[in-house]
Amino acid sequence: MTLLEHQKTFALNVSALIKFIFDCGYFCTFGEAMRTPEQAEIYAKEGKGVRNSLHCKRLAVDLNIFKKDGTFLQEAKDYEQFGIFWEKLHGMNRWGGFFVSKYGGKIIDGNHFDMLEP
Repeated sequence: MTLLEHQKTFALNVSALIKFIFDCGYFCTFGEAMRTPEQAEIYAKEGKGVRNSLHCKRLAVDLNIFKKDGTFLQEAKDYEQFGIFWEKLHGMNRWGGFFVSKYGGKIIDGNHFDMLEP
């Protein structure tokens, strides 16, 4: 599978996730959908991301999810139903709320949805 084909599958999955969010009575806006390598380097130096971010390959998106009344969901646990749905869409999809660091601590990135590279 080429990167372009993978990006196409990712985009289709994101559209299904967004529809699911709205069908559940919530709405969303985009956070970060594309990150330049330069921005990834800055985030890595600040400890807020990784140099080899899937955002740079257009295989990751951060979604800001809100209740109908406009209340922004800020806790990873509030995103869990969406993360579970996301991971069931495709075997290579990952939800940031399930990330575990290589150092043993849990990384909470509840609004992050990505797809592993082919």
